[in-house]
Amino acid sequence: MQYERECVSRGISRLGGVDEAGRGPLAGPVVAAAIVMPGSWITEGLPEPLLRLNDSKKLNEKVREKLFEVIDSDKSIEWGIGVVDAHLIDEINILQATHQAMNDALGKITPPVQHALVDGRQVPSLSVPQTAIVKGDGKSYTIGAASILAKVTRDRLMVEYDQKYPGYDFVGHKGYGTKAHLSAIEELGPCPIHRMSFAPLSNT
Repeated sequence: MQYERECVSRGISRLGGVDEAGRGPLAGPVVAAAIVMPGSWITEGLPEPLLRLNDSKKLNEKVREKLFEVIDSDKSIEWGIGVVDAHLIDEINILQATHQAMNDALGKITPPVQHALVDGRQVPSLSVPQTAIVKGDGKSYTIGAASILAKVTRDRLMVEYDQKYPGYDFVGHKGYGTKAHLSAIEELGPCPIHRMSFAPLSNT
């Protein structure tokens, strides 16, 4: 909670964490999450069920799902999700799409966040003041919680897309460019959720 406590010491009471999932895949949306946890947790520590919070990539699916359910069921936690689909990613590029998803997620939290802890680099277009933290999802519980929300939400969307567009195994690889995914594209061609601006799809 080092970064959170620094913000509180500056008088910030509405502190948010922001992270995204799905910048790199060849298919599916980019998803961002914003979260505000109770201020008392910053000084007193997280409740026991959330102590495993970490960078979502360092946790297995079962743990991520459990943490998601804990966050979702706790009415003292505020959060929002932003989703930008493959079509818009192709139109405005993945960086701008990611930033839009972050702003969309922040926009769903009211009253507004005063300051955001953001995973990675500064986001010039972010709607609120920010502190950017490289690998922040492993350094800040607030960003780690956002990473869980974004990752689980996106994974669930990809499971739904697997039903809609069978044959690509979106359940297995979640849209990333695995050998099996590339083979499926070669055999079936791209489907409506593929990002046509991403190589190798952009070369077809």
